[in-house]
Amino acid sequence: MTTAIESTGLARRFGDTIAVDGVDLAVDAGEIYGFLGPNGAGKSTMVRMLTTLLTPSDGTAVVAGFDVRAKPEQVRLRIGVALQEAALDPKQTGRELLDLQGRLYGLTGAERDQRVTELLRLVDIGDAIDRRIGTYSGGMKRRLDLAAALVHQPDVLFLDEPTAGLDPISRAAVWAEVRYLNEEMGMTIFLTTQYLEEADALAGRVGIIAGGKLVAEGTPTDLKHSVGSDVIVAKVQHGQADRVVAALTGLALLERVEAVGDEIVVSVADGAAAISPVAVALAKAGITVEGLTLRTPTLDDVFLHITGGRLQEDAV
Repeated sequence: MTTAIESTGLARRFGDTIAVDGVDLAVDAGEIYGFLGPNGAGKSTMVRMLTTLLTPSDGTAVVAGFDVRAKPEQVRLRIGVALQEAALDPKQTGRELLDLQGRLYGLTGAERDQRVTELLRLVDIGDAIDRRIGTYSGGMKRRLDLAAALVHQPDVLFLDEPTAGLDPISRAAVWAEVRYLNEEMGMTIFLTTQYLEEADALAGRVGIIAGGKLVAEGTPTDLKHSVGSDVIVAKVQHGQADRVVAALTGLALLERVEAVGDEIVVSVADGAAAISPVAVALAKAGITVEGLTLRTPTLDDVFLHITGGRLQEDAV
């Protein structure tokens, strides 16, 4: 299968700060690749290097068949980019913005008119296309920015936190549009997000970045299975976490016991069989349990296991 995005040892430094630290990855053509991590992990810096907006300090990257250093103009002709902060002129109408984007890519007047008509069927903007962008809601601005990234029919689409700050209805609309672009149009999509459910719902594969390093990669299902089949979460009184870990360590059926603040996460192969022994062990140790929950693993549990911290704590 053709590789749409490939990086080797890609790194970016800002003075003494290492934002991205030697990332190797490969994204197949036609794939949705989710790049997951908390704020400050290096997601946006990675996107800016892959889209030629930042020059790498070290390493190489090839996007849509061209090296981002040697042939940045060729990369730009073949990619669409919708960054976290949409750069939209509030005095323009949506139609004027899309028409200008088409002009910048050298489309004729007839081609621009056709593309705007096609994009209006794809991206749900409706009659607002002829209103000034300053009157748009956050969700409409995000969808217009997505449409602008698609005017020239790119091979690869980069979406940096595409639903950050959106309400659930607007978020669902963006998800539907992303799925359509991938499934019906075969577009390769590189999606950065800090929303666990977004990566789980959209991405065929996920890369988890922490501290500028790619710390895990795989399908969402495989990554969650790496934690265990089930997870038991115990909420305890403040200051009792160490006692809980001590009480549970070595207990049969348990694969891993990890503490995050006043929450204890226990990875097990058979949650139904393990939850009762866990409850009994905690009771024998005199630990006050405020809540005991059995559930399946999430990508946040994967992040906790790998980094020792919660991803969701930094999400907004």
